[in-house]
Amino acid sequence: MPIRVTVDIVIFTIRSSRLHVLLVRRGLAPFKGQWAIPGGFVREGETLEQAALRELREETGVDEVYLEQLYSFGDPGRDPRGRVVTIAYFALISSDRAVPVAGTDAAEAGWFPMQSLPPLAFDHRRILDYSLERLRNKLEYTTVGFQFLPRKFTLTELQRVYEAILGRPLEKRNFRRKMALLRILRPLREWRREGVHRPARLHQFVAELRPILPRRRRQRFDATPPR
Repeated sequence: MPIRVTVDIVIFTIRSSRLHVLLVRRGLAPFKGQWAIPGGFVREGETLEQAALRELREETGVDEVYLEQLYSFGDPGRDPRGRVVTIAYFALISSDRAVPVAGTDAAEAGWFPMQSLPPLAFDHRRILDYSLERLRNKLEYTTVGFQFLPRKFTLTELQRVYEAILGRPLEKRNFRRKMALLRILRPLREWRREGVHRPARLHQFVAELRPILPRRRRQRFDATPPR
């Protein structure tokens, strides 16, 4: 039996201070009518990354985003059509750029909070759980969280991104102290009013996506301030 290869794209964004993932309702069998991660078969002459970028572009209308290969999933019974191995990727998109567009084999597309997902086709719940674990781990030692933000942002907006990914509140003073120590933010002479509070200063990210701490010296974001 020939082994076929697909790519599945876990597309994360932050909406209303919550981590969301893009899902599509399948328009074709198997699992017709169920929600699933966007993806499809790799075409002849296409690399895995090219296939992932194509699927991302078809489902969101954007392609200049952070995209990373995640893992391969190939349990023999994961797809009723036969032996199908999928290469999972995850993409991070700021909410101002994320406009889902259903692809040719999907009936509709929509954003779902990670805390309340519908029943999913194939083994896509397992893929999403693994993706969230990887994202949370990367948040601790890289600047990956900045991919969710616009070019100019407040420190409160930045903290909300971290809290949305980690799924827990962070102590404000401790969070800002760590950001200052990393020296990856540039304060601007611009302010933005947030609600009824006084205007908050805007910042820009000043480094490329890169590790910010060696793994062996990784510091975790603590929900409580140090004593």
